[in-house]
Amino acid sequence: SQALKAVNGFGQMMIASRHGNFPVKKGDKLAGTRIIPLIIEEEKMRAAKEAALAAAGGRPLLELKPFSHKKVGIVTTGNEVYYGRIQDTFTPVIEEKLKEFDTEIIGHVTWNDDDRKVTGSILEMIGKGADVVICTGGMSVDPDDRTPLAIKNTGARIVSYGAPVLPGAMFLLAYYKQDKERNSRTVAVMGLPGCVMYARRTIFDLVLPRVLAEDEVTKEELAALGE
Repeated sequence: SQALKAVNGFGQMMIASRHGNFPVKKGDKLAGTRIIPLIIEEEKMRAAKEAALAAAGGRPLLELKPFSHKKVGIVTTGNEVYYGRIQDTFTPVIEEKLKEFDTEIIGHVTWNDDDRKVTGSILEMIGKGADVVICTGGMSVDPDDRTPLAIKNTGARIVSYGAPVLPGAMFLLAYYKQDKERNSRTVAVMGLPGCVMYARRTIFDLVLPRVLAEDEVTKEELAALGE
C-alpha cells in the first residue's frame, strides 16, 4: 500500500489495482497503469521505481500468492453442544467455507468448557499435521468462555484477540511455531465468534484466504480493517 501511494504521489503516472488481500482467479484484471497525459521522462520513471522499492522494503509493488493444500483441524467447545442440549450448527458452516479452497479436514473434536482439554486438542491437531486449527465456541465474555485462554496456553503467539470488524469483533488470531528436527513450520490458530455461524460474511472471510495463502496477518493489518 505504501509503495502504491509512493508511485501515485509522483504525478504524471498512476497505477490502479484491485483491492489488496482478496482472492482472485485466472483471467482477472489485477492492475492497470497510465502515463499522464501521454509521455514521461525516463528519469521520473526510475525515481518512482526507487521510491516504491524503498517504501516496500525492497519487495515487489504487487505480488500474487497461490493457495496451497492445507490440513485443517476443528475444535468445538461449549457445554450446550457437548452435553447434547443443542445441535452443533457451527461446524457445518465452517466445512462449507473450507470447501471453497483446497483444504482437508483431518479431525474434529467437541469439548465442554474445559480449557485444558481444548489446549490439548489444539496441540494434538498440530501434532497430526494440521496447518490450520479453527476453534468455535467459548469466545464471548461469559465466565465459562475459556477458548482464548486455551489458545494462549498452547504457547501460540497471539496476534490479536478482537478485530474492528462487524460481524466479528470477538475474533482471535494466533500463530503457533512448531519446531521439529529438519522441519520448522507455522500453524495458524483461529478462535471464531458466534457470528460466523449465522452471518453470511464476517471477519473470518477476510482472514481465511490470507491464512490459506500463507500470507501472515499482522496486528496492524487487523487494526486497519476498522476503516
